[in-house]
Amino acid sequence: MLIVKTQLLEALRATLEDLQPGAGAKAAFESPKVAAHGDLATTAAMQLAKPLKQNPRQLAESLCQLLRTTLPYQTWVESLEIAGPGFINVKLKPAAKQQVVRSVLLQGERFGSQADNGKAMLVEFVSANPTGPLHVGHGRQAALGDAICNLFGSQGWRVYREFYYNDAGVQIGTLATSTQLRTQGFKPGDACWPTDPDNPLSKNFYNGEYIADIAADFLAKKTVTSDDRAFTASGDTADLDSIRQFAVAYLRHEQDLDLSAFAVRFDNYYLESSLYTSGRVEATVKRLVEAGKTYEQDGALWLKSTDYGDDKDRVMRKQDGSYTYFVPDVAYHISKWERGFQKVINIQGTDHHGTIARVRAGLQAADVGIPQGFPDYVLHTMVRVVRGGQEVKISKRAGSYVTLRDLIEWTSKDAVRFFLLSRKPDTEYTFDVDLAVAKNNDNPVYYVQYAHARICSVLASWGGAVTSLEQVDLSPLQSPQALALMLLLAKYPDMLTAAADDFAPHDVTFYLRELAACYHSYYDAERILVEDDTIKLARLALVAATAQVLRNGLAVLGVSAPEKM
Repeated sequence: MLIVKTQLLEALRATLEDLQPGAGAKAAFESPKVAAHGDLATTAAMQLAKPLKQNPRQLAESLCQLLRTTLPYQTWVESLEIAGPGFINVKLKPAAKQQVVRSVLLQGERFGSQADNGKAMLVEFVSANPTGPLHVGHGRQAALGDAICNLFGSQGWRVYREFYYNDAGVQIGTLATSTQLRTQGFKPGDACWPTDPDNPLSKNFYNGEYIADIAADFLAKKTVTSDDRAFTASGDTADLDSIRQFAVAYLRHEQDLDLSAFAVRFDNYYLESSLYTSGRVEATVKRLVEAGKTYEQDGALWLKSTDYGDDKDRVMRKQDGSYTYFVPDVAYHISKWERGFQKVINIQGTDHHGTIARVRAGLQAADVGIPQGFPDYVLHTMVRVVRGGQEVKISKRAGSYVTLRDLIEWTSKDAVRFFLLSRKPDTEYTFDVDLAVAKNNDNPVYYVQYAHARICSVLASWGGAVTSLEQVDLSPLQSPQALALMLLLAKYPDMLTAAADDFAPHDVTFYLRELAACYHSYYDAERILVEDDTIKLARLALVAATAQVLRNGLAVLGVSAPEKM
């Protein structure tokens, strides 16, 4: 089908070029809004009508007559029909739709993927400070980031995954102090435990039981190792720096366990502190000052961010000499650019919306060759968790929120990934724990995985090798259900491309649910293991191709495709 579509598109392009030089660029197909109208549609006649000074429907008729004379349209097209003001609907022959089955079986897990484009990109996601367990919001970000990486990997990009975190700021200081109090035998509620609501440091103290676990291991002088650091505790309750380093390493290790359970990996961990120790922050500020993009006012240093579309200028260096949080962000993104990543995507919570304009303004003002609109952002909302019909707001372990590990333990890695990817990132989402463990068709991940397992059961009953189906006669695949299933299989590559372009892994979940439904309808309509070998092998080839596309799509989401359920 992909070859068929390419041939038809090339014939359309050449025909349009003959009608008007340069018009070939308007050659494109879309899916008709009503399936009964055809398999492909083009608006080329309506687009050319005005420059050619012709009635769109008359031009569409002329275009159809010309297309019918071309070999691809004679070979693959059953009919061309004109609708409305000049739409041309294309109905394909069954043989055209059958081609996708062979393509899927021959390409296997590569079906839908593009060749290496030679370009590298960086996706930064999760980026949680090591001050506590990963919460459900981090889980949504992890699922989004990993799926977006997989989507762009399918489109030929060499994707680099990065985790950025602050290992030395105010929050880390609060973590160290909270842990120190625990090592000294104190706990939340004790007289010495800060409770002043007017003191920002006090109300941000970490009260979860995980702090007691860190303190106990520190006193035991344990060594902890994470993906990016290792540290051995001194056991000295007065050694605040040792406590800080141990707590950071401990929580980074905990985060690694969470991410491993979620099957998420990173290529690099980038420390915010390194931007200062390496001199990158100072160098960035110096560059902006020398470029004339800053000014002094009220004892502070300001960036002229309104010159780049921001709603107001932003403070870079406060009166006390410290930098506002977007300054290291600018330095960090200059680092990304200088490392050769011309495409960068940041996955962050919606609370970061206000930083986009000022970071981009700083990058433009730095004048280091970074294009406008760099980097791209995908912002996501938080997640509500419902269990037993009631909202779950806290975790015994974290003390104030539901952790990612809680959610995985209550359900499964597959359910958490699929559910968190099943809506647009910026829409509110309620995770229903009871639905996620239900073994019925109301559970979307179960529904999709069951379709795959059902096919595997059929193939196992047959007992042959799937590779033997690659060249079978597909002509028996003529029923409406078979044709609908093949047409949907053929849409997979374009769906992947569009999902990557739109940063929309939820499109993959929608597609897989539709494909599973289409397969179940086909299974209910036609028996596969019939006596006639020609019919049986054709139907086996179709369902084997369907299983392959289900596996490919689930792999993009990081979800398994079980053979038995």
